[in-house]
Amino acid sequence: MKSLFRFTPVALMLVLTGCTVGPDYKRPDMAMPLHYKEASGWQQAKPQDDVSKGEWWSVYHDATLDGLMRQVSINNQNVATYAAQYRQAQALVSQSRAALLPSVSYDGTGTRSGSHSNGTRTVSNSNQAELSASWEVDLWGKLRRTVEENKASAQASAAELANITLSAQSSLAQDYFQLRIMDEKIALYQQSVNAYQRYLTVIQNKYNAGSESRATLAQAQTQLESARASAQDYQWQRAQTEHAIALLIGRAPADFTLPVAKLTATLPAIPQTLPSQLLQRRPDIAYAERNVASYNAAVGVAIAGYYPDLTLSASGGFSSSALHSLFSLPNRVWSLGPELSGTLLDFGATSAKVEQARAAYDASVATYRQTVLTALQEVEDYLVELNTLQSEMVSQQLAAQGAQESARVTRNQYEAGMIDYLDVASTENTSLSQQQSLLSLQSTQWVASVELIAALGGGWQASQ
Repeated sequence: MKSLFRFTPVALMLVLTGCTVGPDYKRPDMAMPLHYKEASGWQQAKPQDDVSKGEWWSVYHDATLDGLMRQVSINNQNVATYAAQYRQAQALVSQSRAALLPSVSYDGTGTRSGSHSNGTRTVSNSNQAELSASWEVDLWGKLRRTVEENKASAQASAAELANITLSAQSSLAQDYFQLRIMDEKIALYQQSVNAYQRYLTVIQNKYNAGSESRATLAQAQTQLESARASAQDYQWQRAQTEHAIALLIGRAPADFTLPVAKLTATLPAIPQTLPSQLLQRRPDIAYAERNVASYNAAVGVAIAGYYPDLTLSASGGFSSSALHSLFSLPNRVWSLGPELSGTLLDFGATSAKVEQARAAYDASVATYRQTVLTALQEVEDYLVELNTLQSEMVSQQLAAQGAQESARVTRNQYEAGMIDYLDVASTENTSLSQQQSLLSLQSTQWVASVELIAALGGGWQASQ
């Protein structure tokens, strides 16, 4: 017992003066530009504080889209997978923190044994009840570095969850806008089919009367069936897009239908953040940075392998051959003592582990910097795309209007008997093509706006 009292202050001193080996974490340096190259001429919007935090899609003011988006975080199975992995990472942090504290265990045994020797039979009983405790003293910070590593990994898992959620939301918004534009394309083709059907009826009557040629009739039939085929082509594309939306909200395609409707959303003006703000806003960047922190702590864990581990253990209980007197004072037993263990010779195994940890850290730093560069590129790409689309849309609108006017004039001339139907067919095809091109540009514009919001990290409320 005297040895115990002499040992206790020493153990406390070791705990209080224990150090933490390995490098302390510092975020890797990253040269960031002051502005975006492609932001010149960009009309920057003001943050909308009335929009709920994180619901970036609300800027489009589309009730149907709002309802679909809210189902992503609830029903999307990819999001559910990463949410479960995040809970798993949090539990690992709790487990590593528990290793900093003593563990207490209990044990109770009761045995009855017998033997024969020289014709003599011997029967004996053994009963034991014991309570034991052990504590690994974190002299070199290995356990604390482990907590640091697991905590950073859990934070990376949270960022990964945010990233997969944003990705699913972005995909849903893109699919939704593309589907709505397909509805408009199908409606446009249907209008053309109806018009071509009327033309074909007129030409058929003229052909039957002998006033129109077989070539003209064949041209009218070709034009009609071509429009029908194009409409049917968009029908299956729309169906597949609808299936993709169902998957994103965790529904079976057979159980989900999105009725045909006009696109009533508002194309928003998207505020650009400063390049440096991407470091705090993009979840994929946060994920990469937290991985760097985790790998940095892992270096400290590996370095601690050079030093011995100190474990304090104690146990106490009762041992007796008679169960009824097991817990009497004379039957008590106890033990107390430290254990110091380490490696004297491992032929470079520990050094190799340290080198592996440092190499993994260097790789994570490179991944982090590449992620930042990729984020900057994405913002630049979508800025220049939207800026260019704005002027391209104006030109395409003028082209579509001109083609419609040309088609109207030729129809009037044909009805007045001034030109052949082949001229009408040509201008009608041109008009339809120009209108479809305008709708395709609109689809690209909607998708690019969603991609830019996602590239900026999603949402931009001043309070965020």
